[in-house]
Amino acid sequence: MKHDKAIIWIILFLLPTLLLFIAIYGLPLLTVIATAFTDWRLSKPLTFVGLDNFKRLLFQDDNARRAILNTVVWVLIQSTLHVALGTLLAFLAFRRKRIWNALSISYMIPNIISPVVRGMIFLFVFNPQYGLVNSFIRRFINPEFTQNWFFDPSTAFFTVTLGWFLFAAIVMLLIHAQMATISQSILESAMIDGASDFQIKIHIILPLIKPMIGTCIILSATSMLKEFEFIYVTTQGGPGNVTLSLPLYLYKTALLENNYGYANTIGVLLIVFGILIILGINRLFLVNKDAE
Repeated sequence: MKHDKAIIWIILFLLPTLLLFIAIYGLPLLTVIATAFTDWRLSKPLTFVGLDNFKRLLFQDDNARRAILNTVVWVLIQSTLHVALGTLLAFLAFRRKRIWNALSISYMIPNIISPVVRGMIFLFVFNPQYGLVNSFIRRFINPEFTQNWFFDPSTAFFTVTLGWFLFAAIVMLLIHAQMATISQSILESAMIDGASDFQIKIHIILPLIKPMIGTCIILSATSMLKEFEFIYVTTQGGPGNVTLSLPLYLYKTALLENNYGYANTIGVLLIVFGILIILGINRLFLVNKDAE
C-alpha cells in the first residue's frame, strides 16, 4: 500500500514537468512529422501529398542529394578523425599535469567562442587578400600565391571542415575525465606485472573507456546534424552548393522558399539519421553499460 502511494506521489510530482515537455517538444515534433506529408506553403492551402516529399528528397532533388552527401561525410569525419584526435590527446595528457594544463587551456578557449564569431574569425584568417594563411604562404613559400579558400569549389569543403577541428577538445575533456576514474590499483598491478606504459594504455585503459568513446562519437555525429551557423556565416552553402548541409538546406527551403512541408521532410530525415546513429553507436560501443 505504501509502495503504491509512493508511486502515485512520484507521478504527481513528475506530471507538470512531463506535460511541459510534451507541450514544448512532443507537440512540435508531431506537427513536424505530420506536415512532412503535406504541401504546406503560405501562398496556398495545406494539402496532403503522401510520400511525394520523401520521394523528391531522396531521389529527385539534386540539392538535397548534395546536402545529404556533405552531411554524411562531415558526420563521418567528426565521429572518426575528431574523436580519434581527442582520444589521442587525452592519452598524451594522462598523468602529465603540465601537458594537460597546456592542452586544456589552449584547446578549449576557441570552443568558448560562438559558431558565428568563429566563422567571422575563419573568414579573416582565410581572406584571399590579407588573411593570415595567404600572407604566410606569400611570405615564406610563393610571393605570387592567391587563393580564395571559402569560395573556390576545390577548397571550400576542406576549409569549412577545418571549422569543426576544435571539437576534438570536448572529446579530450570527456575521455580524460573517464580515464581519471580508473582505479590506480589496476594500473599499478599491471606495472608490477611488467606491462609497459603503451601496453597499459592499449590493453587496460582503452577497453575501460570504450563506452565513453561511444558517447563522444554520438555527441560528435549528432552535433553535425544540427550544424548551421558556421556554414551560414562563411559560405551559405556555396559555391555551387559544395558546402550545403541538411540544416542549411532546411532553413533555405522553409524561410527563403516558404515551402514548410518539404522543409519538415528534411527535418524528419535529420531525426531519423540521429536515431540511427544513437542506436548504432549504443550497440557497437555498449554505451550506458558497465565496461567489463
